[in-house]
Amino acid sequence: KGKCPEDGWDESTIELFLHELAIMDSNNFLGNCGVGEREGRVVSGLVARRHYRLIHGIGRSGDISAVQPKAAGSSLLNKLTNSVVLDVIKLAGVRTVTSCFVVPMATGMSLTLCFLTLRHKRPKAKYIIWPRIDQKSCFKSMITAGFEPVVIENVLEGDELRTDLEAVEAKIKALGAENVLCVHSTTSCFAPRVPDRLEELAVICANYDIPHIVNNAYGVQSSKCMHLIQQGARVGRIDAFVQSLDKNFMVPVGGAIIAGFNESFIQEISKMYPGRASASPSLDVLITLLSLGTSGYKKLLKERKEMFSYLSSELKKLADNHKERLLDTPHNPISLAMSLKNLDETSDAAVSQLGSMLFTRQVSGARVVPCGSVQTVNNYTFKGFMSHANDYPCAYLNAASAIGIKKQDVDVFLKRLDKCLKTFLKEAKKEKSMNKISDANTATEQLEN
Repeated sequence: KGKCPEDGWDESTIELFLHELAIMDSNNFLGNCGVGEREGRVVSGLVARRHYRLIHGIGRSGDISAVQPKAAGSSLLNKLTNSVVLDVIKLAGVRTVTSCFVVPMATGMSLTLCFLTLRHKRPKAKYIIWPRIDQKSCFKSMITAGFEPVVIENVLEGDELRTDLEAVEAKIKALGAENVLCVHSTTSCFAPRVPDRLEELAVICANYDIPHIVNNAYGVQSSKCMHLIQQGARVGRIDAFVQSLDKNFMVPVGGAIIAGFNESFIQEISKMYPGRASASPSLDVLITLLSLGTSGYKKLLKERKEMFSYLSSELKKLADNHKERLLDTPHNPISLAMSLKNLDETSDAAVSQLGSMLFTRQVSGARVVPCGSVQTVNNYTFKGFMSHANDYPCAYLNAASAIGIKKQDVDVFLKRLDKCLKTFLKEAKKEKSMNKISDANTATEQLEN
């Protein structure tokens, strides 16, 4: 039926299935005689086994989704993977999605492919309207495609950074709708930035007849992010949404899913990809989903949500103990932020030093964001880079509850963070007392003089 099975398969069943697919490829025929330049020859047995002898990749020179006559097994693998992934996207909350395909590029380059496809539809357009998110790959995806990003600064509402809808619409009017390639919005993001107001943006795009591409990098694991996409497509316009394979399905980096509500447009994007492509990302995600089944994936989504609540409550306790604050970001369903005001007041380098301390103590993924850092990306200068705003009120630390996280991860992280913050506090007190002694000595010397 081309759907993800409800119950996961065991490893031997999956391997048998893959071997059956592999013997359908011509390079594995016993009497095969290859005289072309691409015959699926692999010199290393280790490499052949690593790929289950599925050597031909996916697609043809003119279309990544096309069937290869000499590689029936690899072609079937590609079709099945796209069908199973579509089923899982529906299960995750975007029920009206009509088409998707796995592309062997990470999210940034997959976004570039979407923009390049739109170029042929809107030849006059040279601008992409982009509500600011301080993440280099999504910014560079627009530059690489040859377009000029128009950065829309976020609005501070309480602790949250939200989409400035008025600025988006004003910029469309100022530039002229025909000169705007698309609006490039974001769902999954680091707090205190929260997902863009997708429904409102989708309505604006529909009103001005402007395409809308959504960066849904790690949003499949969040029912809230998927609901925003579903609602945006219902009330307005969303042309395509792009998500990473590694972040949502726990496979190696190197693949993404491009999905949408108009099958012909998604096919246009797949035809824009030049040449054949690696089958590895498709193979990895198919193996993973067959082993999990829909019940296994649902269980992971449920556990992630539970861990988010646990991380939120425990991080708040830790913040209170250190006279800091868990920032109030109720619209962000994956990422949390804790203020580092006291640390920032200790010294200019203290915040960055905390990040280094956590990393050397094997805490990965936590982001420490100082105030006022400036960074230039492709000749564009961002003030307050990493904080998604020019002047966010405080320095902070990010932690996320992503799919696959365990209670042990949260507990160890909090224990190590607590220890690091106590170390800083101890050193700060020591420095203060040394300064007092120094001031007293100076005063004594002055009196004696």
